[in-house]
Amino acid sequence: MKAHDGMYIGGEWRPAAGRERIAVVNPADEQVIGGVPAGTAEDVDEAVRAARAAFPGWAATPPAERAAFIGALRDVLIARRSEIAETITAELGSPLGFSEKVHAGAPIAVAASFAELAASYSFEERLGNSTVLLEPVGVVGAITPWNYPLHQVVAKVAPALAAGCTLVLKPAEDTPLTAQLFAEAVHEAGIPAGVFNLVTGTGPVAGQALAAHEGVDLVSFTGSTAVGRQIGATAGAAVKRVALELGGKSANVILPGADLAKAVATGVGHVMNNTGQSCNALTRMLVHRDQYEEAVSLAAAAVAAYPAGDPLDAATRIGPVINAKQRDRVRGYIVKGIEEGARLVAGGPDAPRERGYFIAPTVFADVTPEMTIAQEEIFGPVISILRYEDEDDALRIANGTVYGLGGAVWAADQETAVAFARRMDTGQVDINGGRFNPLAPFGGYKQSGVGRELGPHGLAEYLQTKSLQF
Repeated sequence: MKAHDGMYIGGEWRPAAGRERIAVVNPADEQVIGGVPAGTAEDVDEAVRAARAAFPGWAATPPAERAAFIGALRDVLIARRSEIAETITAELGSPLGFSEKVHAGAPIAVAASFAELAASYSFEERLGNSTVLLEPVGVVGAITPWNYPLHQVVAKVAPALAAGCTLVLKPAEDTPLTAQLFAEAVHEAGIPAGVFNLVTGTGPVAGQALAAHEGVDLVSFTGSTAVGRQIGATAGAAVKRVALELGGKSANVILPGADLAKAVATGVGHVMNNTGQSCNALTRMLVHRDQYEEAVSLAAAAVAAYPAGDPLDAATRIGPVINAKQRDRVRGYIVKGIEEGARLVAGGPDAPRERGYFIAPTVFADVTPEMTIAQEEIFGPVISILRYEDEDDALRIANGTVYGLGGAVWAADQETAVAFARRMDTGQVDINGGRFNPLAPFGGYKQSGVGRELGPHGLAEYLQTKSLQF
């Protein structure tokens, strides 16, 4: 797609206030493929004013009509699915097959779920002598990451629209072309002017201006825990609501009696998807001591099926990481793992290709819970395999980080797995390979965030409560 030179504000593309631009680079070959304006506080202010002006009318729009608009947006995303996938592959480096199935497919499912919810959700209830009203919180400032550049946008925009909120979106500067394509889809779907607005730019400038703007009632942010703390502090000073989906260090717990081969292969695939750039990636594999070396061998064999390659090649299952900074960061963690005594059984810090921001899929064994690679979020194709003695030891290790976003449990039967999952300090747990559910709440415990996305719980984040006494 051709990049727009301006911002999408008030239902039209308007010139940016400043002249600075952000180059968009294909991480697979390091070539510049486009550029977008670097938004300023002035651009953000114009977008927020447009959203505030549109809010009364959109909030008063009957939920069934809001549902119809979201349904129309879903239809546009379906019609432009191939273009979406190609754009994401170009600016993120995701293999085209994964882009088509997940990056383009998941947002369609999420949009469809909120179209249905908007039409069926009960926005008021009776409690004794009171009527309780659930009303839109107001103007939302949505700040989204680069790792799932459309899914994270739709996961914020669709529930906000369903609730009756208006929005200003500030997408990640690495993947702004996908956000511009989404703005085109919003326009094509006929969503009223000012209800959705887009400002491209950097986090420290446009993102900070959006989080701090007095006209924004709620800030919804997905990204690192460090930036989440800053946004939380900024919003807290203004006493405005926040929804924060932050980092993770998810444990894949394989209990004795589970199908070891399936659990290991599925866990490896979960991390390799999106080149390990998923906040809920199962990067810590916990295996009982009696099966440990077998699991290590299985993991090494499984990761061999993920050689880094050209994202446009149909055979490629893993592409580059997003940029040079992230490549160097991941390599640094691999080196740190070796220095701290972990056993390298696959991959390593050496580049697997001459060009592009590629990382060799890496597996570490003999990882102990206190090691850096077992505690900090790496955000790359790196798996740490840890040994445990018994279930209580496995639980201690699984819960032994500052994060609590995702997790998985494998056991011989569902009852055993569920009993263990209930004791995990994390927001979502897959049981014996449980599948993605667009209606299930997604969010974290501890430093993995505040609030939930997706389904009715995600819709509730964009509502506030009023009671009428009779």
